[in-house]
Amino acid sequence: MKKLTLLLALSLASLSSFAQVVKIGERSSTDYDAGTSDSRNTGFGIKGGFNLSDVYGDDKKNFTNGSNYKSFHAGVYGQYGFNNRLSIQPELLYSRQGFEGNSVKTTGTGTAATTTTVNERRLDYLNLPVLLVFNILDNVSIHAGPQVSLLTKVTEDGNERKIADEGGTYGYSYTSFDYGLAVGAEARVGPARVGARYNAGFNEIIKDQNLATTGNKALSDIKNSNFQVYVGIGFTQ
Repeated sequence: MKKLTLLLALSLASLSSFAQVVKIGERSSTDYDAGTSDSRNTGFGIKGGFNLSDVYGDDKKNFTNGSNYKSFHAGVYGQYGFNNRLSIQPELLYSRQGFEGNSVKTTGTGTAATTTTVNERRLDYLNLPVLLVFNILDNVSIHAGPQVSLLTKVTEDGNERKIADEGGTYGYSYTSFDYGLAVGAEARVGPARVGARYNAGFNEIIKDQNLATTGNKALSDIKNSNFQVYVGIGFTQ
């Protein structure tokens, strides 16, 4: 997580420097009347970009040879400006996340039991962040807010599996609902947006673990950690 925090800080510094040297369009947010919603901060748009995801928590150490999972996210957003500085922005994103790290799994019972090692897990989420956005410069903003997520698909080493452990097949289930916090920064160039964000999940990814099936190591105390870099196109109201 320290590496991801450093990446976010470096991204904020880069966005601020970038925003100082580019033309941001015919009108700026401060050109509008203060105290009204008639602002460049009101509108909607599309966005997408790169995910660098992992997990954090006490049981991360029980997944050996761990590394970041690289994928993407994409979706839509709406934004309502209270004034030329402050706005609220809900989003709906498809986000492909995951993590890498070896763990043991035993499938079946008795003589039919098979022991395998799972390394890569892909978790497909629908994310709904609701962000409070504040313009620190005319064309640079910071944002933060809660996020809820619905897990729609799980893939282990390229093989799709059920989210729930029906019949005790896998030795653990995945949690279908996550909640957490999103924080980031964004720069605008005309209708275009470039940003970086860090998402921390607060709910455990894995639940209902059967230690006899998973090598007698606790795996459930892990949570989502995801760093995003994105671009977007906005349309003012």
